[in-house]
This record gives sequence, structure tokens and C-alpha cells, in this order.
Amino acid sequence: MPRADLWVVMPVKEAQHAKQRLAGVLSPQERRALFRAMLEDVLSALAACPGLAGILMVTRDPEAHRLAARYGARVLLDEADRGHTAASTLGARTLAEEGAAGMLQLPADIPLVRPEDIAALLQTHGDAPAVTLAPSRDARGSNAVACSPPDLLPLRFGDDSFLPHLRRARALGIEPQIVRRPGLALDLDTPEDLAAFLAAPSQTRAYAYLAESGIRERIARLRPIQTAPARI
Repeated sequence: MPRADLWVVMPVKEAQHAKQRLAGVLSPQERRALFRAMLEDVLSALAACPGLAGILMVTRDPEAHRLAARYGARVLLDEADRGHTAASTLGARTLAEEGAAGMLQLPADIPLVRPEDIAALLQTHGDAPAVTLAPSRDARGSNAVACSPPDLLPLRFGDDSFLPHLRRARALGIEPQIVRRPGLALDLDTPEDLAAFLAAPSQTRAYAYLAESGIRERIARLRPIQTAPARI
């Protein structure tokens, strides 16, 4: 059975500021709707994973608060909406102060994540002190960071965070475990990410929204989508 001593830390921006790099292809209303759909995809996967101690969402967004309550997540108020790194660090520090054994930092924009992906990461993660990383599909970003104890690793997120996290762990004398899974690898930040997501139909709220709203067809006209076998 998967371990059950790690809390998920999920930083969530205010919806009105989310997915700014998609502004060239999506309107503000569309970006907000997509962000909510992705957030619920991730929360539903986490809620179905029995190997977690709990979910700690760091946010000040009202809709995120409502979704957190629906899925049994605890909310830590990020009054300043200070960004991904600061919110993740706040969550990790809070869990450490409370005596939690470890934390798993996950973003809210990986709609393909499934309970099996979380379980695989938890099963790979070792005993403290330990670090486990899941890189983005381009191997530059960090789409999941597990730490035991929660505040073990200085966090820094962005387009090129994977190698810095790797180096920081090794500087602490820890060789990180690396987990590579498609469900953890694709975060939707850019039009290219969006096209990659749309290339294979999935049973996600995010895909359903993009298809039903007509956005999928619009993106296909802008950049032809190479179809792939459906994910189930």
C-alpha cells in the first residue's frame, strides 16, 4: 500500500491572474474557466488517492476555496497572492511547524494526473531525509516535488526549476528519486502545451470544457492538432 504520511501542498493563484501566457489564444473568461476545470481535475485525482495524509491548498481565490471544501482539502490563506514559489514555501513551512512528516507539492494545472500517478510517486519516495522529483515534459520544470521533512528543500519554481531542485537536493547530501509519468508531465502554460493536451482526447473536465466551448476547434485552425489514441 502507498505511504500515508505526506500532505499535498497545492498553490492556487487567483483565477483572474491565472494562465497569462495563454492570453494570445484564450480570452480572460476562457482562461478562468479552463483554470477552474483543471483545478477540479487535480483535486478529484487527489481525493481518490488513499495514500495521502491530506491536501493543503494555499490560495485566496474564492472559487478555489469552494472547490477545496467540496473535495475535503484544507485551505491556507495566501493573503498576498505572492506566486507559486512563495505559496509552496508557505505551505511547506506550515506543515513543518505542525510536525507533518513530509509534503508533496503539486501544481493545479496538470489535468491528466490520475491517482495511479500519485501512488507511484508516493511509493518511490523514501524515508526522511528524502526528495522525489517529477519533471515536466520538457525536463525543465518541476511538476511535483516531494520532501521529507516538508521544509527540507529550498523551493524555486519556474521554467527551469528541475535541475536547480536536483542540485539543491544533492548539495544536502541527498540523491533525489526521479518519477517520470505522462500524467504528471503536462502542465498547461503555453499554447504549445494546450495543443499537446488537445492532441489526445481525455476524460477530464479540462478537455470537456475545451471541446464543448469550441476552443478545441479554434486551436486546431490556428495550429493543426496531430491526433493520438484516446486516454482512458
